[in-house]
Amino acid sequence: MERMQNPSAAKRVYRHSIAARLSHWTWTLAMLVLVMSGLQIFNAAPYLDAAKQSDLAKRVLAISADGTDPAHVAGVTTIFGHAFTTTGILGYTDDGQGGKTQRAFPGWATLPGEQDLADGRRWHLFFGWFLLLSIVVYLVVGAIRKDLRELVLRPSDLPKLLPMQLYYLKLRREPPPHGKYNPLQKAAYTVVLFVFIPLIILTGMALSPGIDAIANPITAVFGGRQFARLWHFVLMALLIGYFATHMVLVFATGARNNIRSMITGWYTLRENDGVGV
Repeated sequence: MERMQNPSAAKRVYRHSIAARLSHWTWTLAMLVLVMSGLQIFNAAPYLDAAKQSDLAKRVLAISADGTDPAHVAGVTTIFGHAFTTTGILGYTDDGQGGKTQRAFPGWATLPGEQDLADGRRWHLFFGWFLLLSIVVYLVVGAIRKDLRELVLRPSDLPKLLPMQLYYLKLRREPPPHGKYNPLQKAAYTVVLFVFIPLIILTGMALSPGIDAIANPITAVFGGRQFARLWHFVLMALLIGYFATHMVLVFATGARNNIRSMITGWYTLRENDGVGV
């Protein structure tokens, strides 16, 4: 439940608990490290196959370099058999040490910057568990505090999805009535928390030789380790898309107010903001 500060500041509400704020910044850090270390791991085998094992005939994505002469090397990204020149961005790009080399993703986008598969795996594994534990803590605390009910999409929210989208598109003057989170926010949070993140954790586990050895059904469900790798990469792209959209909306609806609320907990309500229940 959101608390009003005092009558003279009735437009300000305590919107985000300490647990929610800590979880938010923890996930932000964890996801950044996981994406960067994941790209480092991808560089060791820069392709994705829709198959149980590596299969050139079922290759979905490949990032490589064409040519051996350093003066004429071209980065090439191939998607479903269609090749695109991506020199300087993908395929032949920053080596993380001030030079250029043949590698899928550039050094500035990977962790560590230079090619180092072993350290990339260490970063990825540590922050993978870090993300999982922080989400479990958040869900448990949210269930105890009954905060999750404000976050999860309910059947009663479904008729409000289209009107809310029309409001975002400036085709409707006012949003449908809502509480702390509007129906589109609830839909996004529900899908990310209860679909995307569990799936990206499970596909990550399916990629592990150790998990494959002791719990092969997990790997088999996703079609084998190569297919699981494809799903893992696709889910990463979807999460990046979600966070990009999230940042656009943060700035579009008042960056200062939104960011301050995620630091202090206090949020200044705008004209059409829901207070919550």
